Amino acid sequence: MTTLRERKAYRKAVLRSLYGAVECNRPDVSGATLRNELHVPDEDLTAACAFLVGEGLITVEWTSHSTPATVSLTHDGIRIMEEEEESESTTQGDR
Repeated sequence: MTTLRERKAYRKAVLRSLYGAVECNRPDVSGATLRNELHVPDEDLTAACAFLVGEGLITVEWTSHSTPATVSLTHDGIRIMEEEEESESTTQGDR
């Protein structure tokens, strides 16, 4: 069974991967790419994506097997990731 800490880590990893893709002018990422890049089991990737869709941070085109076919950040997802990036750079600048 996946722990809460693992679930949160998977969600954050999905967001960071998608944000990196946006920065490289790739508006969406295939579910297979995410799975391979993040080394996340199918059921955990599906759960992370479903949660993030519910939060309005990503959009997903689902396969007939209810796994992510393509995933992309929403405007709110990009905004959240930009805020996180700004926060991290401010924190690092204080050191």
